Amino acid sequence: MKSISLKKRLANFSELVMFKHSVFSLPFIFIAMLVSANGWFGWRLLILGVLASITARNFAMGVNRYLDRDIDAINPRTKNRPSVDGRVSEQEMLGFILLNALGFILVAWAINDLALKLSIPILIILGVYTLFKRFSALAHLILGVSLGLAPIAGAIAVEGDIPIWSIYLAIGVSFWVAGFDLLYSLQDMEFDKAHNLHSIPSKLGAKMSMNIAFFSHIITIIFWELFVENARLGVFAQIAVIVSILMLGYEHYLVHKDFRQIDRAFFTVNGYLGFAFLGLIIVDIFTKVAF
Repeated sequence: MKSISLKKRLANFSELVMFKHSVFSLPFIFIAMLVSANGWFGWRLLILGVLASITARNFAMGVNRYLDRDIDAINPRTKNRPSVDGRVSEQEMLGFILLNALGFILVAWAINDLALKLSIPILIILGVYTLFKRFSALAHLILGVSLGLAPIAGAIAVEGDIPIWSIYLAIGVSFWVAGFDLLYSLQDMEFDKAHNLHSIPSKLGAKMSMNIAFFSHIITIIFWELFVENARLGVFAQIAVIVSILMLGYEHYLVHKDFRQIDRAFFTVNGYLGFAFLGLIIVDIFTKVAF
C-alpha cells in the first residue's frame, strides 16, 4: 500500500508542477553548455545541469501554484489542479518550494562561484512572475525572462562567465516563451477580463495579442541568428534557425485557424522545437570537431 501511496503522491506533485513541460528550458541549457565546451562537457555538469533545471522549475511552479490558489479555484480550466482540490496541501507546497530552493542553491554551489552568487537573484526572478499578472500585463515577458536565464546558466556552468552569444540566445528564448505564452493565455482572455487580471489578451484583445506574439517570434529568430553568428557555428546551426522559423510559423497557423488548437501549438510544437534545435546544434558542433 505504501508504494501505491508514494506513487500517487509523486504523480500529484508531477501534475502540480507540470513536470513534462521542463522540455522548454532543458534543451537551451545544454545548447549553451555544448557551445561553451565546444563539445562534450562531462557527466558531472550534465547531472548538475539537469538538477539545476529541475529544482529551478519546481521552485517557480511551486510558487506559482501556491500564490494562484485563489485564482485557480474559480477558473474552470484550472479548478482541478492538485493545489486547488486538496491533493497537495498548502504546507506540502511550502515545503516543496523550500526544498527546491535549497536544492537549487546547493547545485549552484557545486557548479562554481559565479553560479552560487547568482542563485538567489535567479530564484527571485523566477518567483515574481506570479505576482506580476496581478498588476501588470508584462507578466508574459517576465515568464520569458525566467526561462531565458537557462542558456546563460548553461554558459556559466561551463565557462564561469557570460559570453555575448549566450545573451543573444537568452533574449531569443525570452521572446520565444513570451510569444507562445501570449498565445496560450488567449484561453483565459475572458476570465482575466472578468476577474481584473492583467494579461495582454485581456487588455488588447485576441487579434492584437496574436500580432504581438508574431512580432515576439520575429525577434526570437533575429537573436537566434545573432547567437549562431556570434558563436561561429556552422550550417547545421543555420538549419536550426530555419527549422525554428517553420515550426513557429506552424504554431501561429494552428492558433489562427482554431483556438482549440492552442494546447497542441503550445505543448507539442514548442516541445519539439527545443529538441530539434538542440539536435542540430549537437550535429553542428561534433561535425566541426570530427572534421
